[in-house]
Amino acid sequence: MRFRPCIDIHNGKVKQIVGGSLSDEGDQAEENFVSELGAADFARFYRRDDVKGGHIILLNHASSPYYEATKAQAVAALQEWREAMQIGGGIHSENASFYLDAGASHVIVTSFVFQNGQIQYENLEKMERETGKERLVLDLSCRKRDGQYYIVTDRWQKFTDVVLSEKVLDELAGHCAEFLIHAVDVEGKASGIETPLVQMLGKWGKIPITYAGGVGSFQDLEELRKAGKNRLDVTIGSALDLFGGHMEYEKVLKLCEKY
Repeated sequence: MRFRPCIDIHNGKVKQIVGGSLSDEGDQAEENFVSELGAADFARFYRRDDVKGGHIILLNHASSPYYEATKAQAVAALQEWREAMQIGGGIHSENASFYLDAGASHVIVTSFVFQNGQIQYENLEKMERETGKERLVLDLSCRKRDGQYYIVTDRWQKFTDVVLSEKVLDELAGHCAEFLIHAVDVEGKASGIETPLVQMLGKWGKIPITYAGGVGSFQDLEELRKAGKNRLDVTIGSALDLFGGHMEYEKVLKLCEKY
């Protein structure tokens, strides 16, 4: 289990938010932490420890008055440590090459591939042609409804009709290098992981998967390791001391290396 760092950017600031609270209307979100440091400062910090494979997420819609400030922060982070971090948030076939040229190791895509509630294979193939399978990450972040985990889009605000399952993972794995999966209902709450989701992902385990959502303690981290059969990588946000939480970054690194 690898630790994957994150840099979430909203309204031009590095933040940790409650994922389910994000709204494009008024660019609102319930905030757990707002940093005085820029995204490039965090990238420099991760570079010091050679912690690669993390993700930078733009949390503003392209129509937002804050979008350009958010984008500038993201690009600064990419250029601070080229080819080491992934980027997501409003990525599509027309702008993917911009971010790869700016220094992203991979681009992360959700909404461009999942439209009108369904997987749009034509758009998925466009992305694959543009970036190559080896530089494409699919974000299959999900929320629970009627006892099942549905993939959500548009900064986690819209439900698709696609239930996250082993069959869907099999269908999509041939088109990308990795999956990034936020358990949105617990994202930013540090209240415990979505164990049934983690168990399903760990059982599947055919390509790299980064899980995010709900890790609030070292006990949660151990639960993630066990339930995910030590096959999942992990992102920790609000609970990490870098973002005002109580889980020590250095201890997390050492524990994940041990696993």
